[in-house]
Amino acid sequence: MSKPIVAVVGRPNVGKSTFFNQLVGKRISIVDDRPGVTRDRIYADAEWLNYKFTLVDTGGIDTIKDDELVGEMRDQAQIAIETADVILFLVDGKDGVTPADYEVANLLRRTKKPVVLAVNKIDAPHEEHVLYDFYGLGVGEPYSISAIHKIGIGDLLDEIVRHFPEDMSYEEDDEVIKIAVVGKPNAGKSSLVNQILGEERAIVSDIPGTTRDAIDTPFEIDGKKYVIIDTAGIRRKSKIEHPLERYSVIRALSAIRRCDIALIVIDSTEEVTEQDTKIAGLVQEEGKASIIVMNKWDLVDKETNTINEYRKKLKTKLHFMDYSPDIFISAKTGQRVNRIMKMVDDVNSHYTYRVPTGILNDCLADAIAITPPPSDKGRRLSIYYAAQVSIKPPTFVLFVNDPGLMHFSYERYLENYFRRTFDLEGTPIRIIVRERTK
Repeated sequence: MSKPIVAVVGRPNVGKSTFFNQLVGKRISIVDDRPGVTRDRIYADAEWLNYKFTLVDTGGIDTIKDDELVGEMRDQAQIAIETADVILFLVDGKDGVTPADYEVANLLRRTKKPVVLAVNKIDAPHEEHVLYDFYGLGVGEPYSISAIHKIGIGDLLDEIVRHFPEDMSYEEDDEVIKIAVVGKPNAGKSSLVNQILGEERAIVSDIPGTTRDAIDTPFEIDGKKYVIIDTAGIRRKSKIEHPLERYSVIRALSAIRRCDIALIVIDSTEEVTEQDTKIAGLVQEEGKASIIVMNKWDLVDKETNTINEYRKKLKTKLHFMDYSPDIFISAKTGQRVNRIMKMVDDVNSHYTYRVPTGILNDCLADAIAITPPPSDKGRRLSIYYAAQVSIKPPTFVLFVNDPGLMHFSYERYLENYFRRTFDLEGTPIRIIVRERTK
């Protein structure tokens, strides 16, 4: 399961970005005294007392100004409520309670999600008397903090993590294969989900961005259990125009994190774009297995070697995922869609594969015999033995004389050798290099 999401909401200029930057330990959000500086949704992983979660910084919710953005801001607040596991409502202690704060509080009270109220810019103990005014918001006990001076942050985080599930191991049914369908808007993700499920479970539209949430649908095939996650399209930040789309990205990233296998859907009527490669990169960075799904193949003018030419371009653009199988389909007509679940089963078996230690070390010895480890300034890398420490993805630890002598190219060679030997198509492989202790 994905990490809990904590969304920081409030009206403009109450210090949300400053709080966000202090918590994640670096300046990710732009901090400025002018209202409305944070226009893109920024997210980062954070940790407190061994609780790991994703913190989302948002733009200000201003429900008082009477202009065309008011409706979007209300939508933004609603999406924040639906997206987050815990909502941190930040207000300004210097300004006191404002009508905009009451409006935001009214929105938050309607949700069943936990809301933690933080009164920011309380820089000294004698200023804490203003806290009593904020009880009137009706969202719980106010916590006094100063984001810029890092005062009160610990107590606030204690309260936030108190609302996380008690069992942070997130035990799930290991037999259920979780499939995330990701890609740019209008690539045909919802149509593909409907074809796989055999019914109209998701809204299908030619308008990009129809799916704004991540929708989980459990199903079974021949007694095997699956969950398919249809996600909103991910587009470049410069192309994100509506606040709803910004939160859609968070939900899509969350879906990637909690899936086992990602179906990366690409529109084959277009060239593979930079955004396609970024989406694939997110899947790889999260260590997820993957299948490249080239959709809308029925709309492509074909000649004798068309598919081979497309596959060559695909491997060039997505060279870092050359281990992922590809399939050319039409979600609209159903062409080859029936092959996808067989590919999912195969890739999942590789994603969860365990290599016996003896066989693994025999393979390592063969790889070293064929191509010996490199040397640096007269010192040669010695690899003593290997052990597999986990699956999803398969992760191997190599015990060596000096980790600094392991060149990335040789590590890549070993990764490819393991992949070929054990037929680990579709899954990334993690290699950890450690010095052998005496």
